[in-house]
Amino acid sequence: MVQVAILGATGYTGCELMRLSLQHHRIKLVAVSSETFSGRPVEQLFPFLGDAAGLTLQALSELDKLGEADFVFSALPHGKSMNVVPRLLQQGKKVVDLSADFRLRSPDHYEEWYQKHTAPALLKEAVYGLSEIYRDRIRGAQLVANPGCYPTAALLALIPAVQSSLIDLGSITIDAKSGVSGAGRSPVLNSLFAEVNEGVKPYKIGKHQHTPEIEQELGLIARERIKLLFTPHLLPMNRGILITAYANLKTAITQKEVFDIYYTFYQNARFVRICPPGTAPSTQQVKGSNYCAIGIALDARTNRLILIAAIDNLLKGASGQAMQNMNIMAGLEEDSGITQLPLFP
Repeated sequence: MVQVAILGATGYTGCELMRLSLQHHRIKLVAVSSETFSGRPVEQLFPFLGDAAGLTLQALSELDKLGEADFVFSALPHGKSMNVVPRLLQQGKKVVDLSADFRLRSPDHYEEWYQKHTAPALLKEAVYGLSEIYRDRIRGAQLVANPGCYPTAALLALIPAVQSSLIDLGSITIDAKSGVSGAGRSPVLNSLFAEVNEGVKPYKIGKHQHTPEIEQELGLIARERIKLLFTPHLLPMNRGILITAYANLKTAITQKEVFDIYYTFYQNARFVRICPPGTAPSTQQVKGSNYCAIGIALDARTNRLILIAAIDNLLKGASGQAMQNMNIMAGLEEDSGITQLPLFP
């Protein structure tokens, strides 16, 4: 039985981690933290979790059972994990961090898009937790940096095309859309119901912090620097991400040949589904699951490859993938505790 603690357990990703942990047959949830709700029983705040193993939320400084944990999920905000994770690693714990604090490999790059890093030495040690791509490295890691939600969808869609040299790397454009839970659980004016309902709006145009993460990982696959255009949009729904990526084809290729490349690339990927030719994914097809559905189309008129990917931003885009990474790190079956099929409708 793997003993697990969750830091920042009352945000959306932390809450999903509690739900997944409580239904995982190989996990014992021993400690949960919250600065805002310290001292309150989990079941009081989240009745849908039942008695939640009788756990009470505690402040980090008072987390008396943290020492029992073998694994720690850190769902703390960006900028907070970097101050906590080094101590956890020194204590011999394995950590999956869901913030952005260890995703970028360069301290200068992190500072450019976020803030000054207080544990820059760990950036080179952290393994980027895109499970399907870095499974072998994750297996032996002590610290895994769980990918962002947009990058998970974008990278799973684009990496086979980049690795196979199908596309012009300077032509990549990503149009992305997310449900409101992607903005977190803290009250924010722009996320209020009346601000979001019955509308669609772009945000952080040309400066979204997930841009360097996508560029970094595609650049590592291509072995050259990549710059791309990424524009996110907010949709009036609770959860889900849909990305559509466009890129110019480098050589003549048939749609069947592209499908064959993708089927082969993901033949051992439990949670990646390639949509049949002539169909495209939707957020309803993955909601409530750890699946990523990928659609492929060729536009012969413009000589472009069009890739569409759909995920649940709170599961494959966050907590589900974090659980997938923990399973790999602990030597468990990769799909343990996260095999639930999508909810439809």
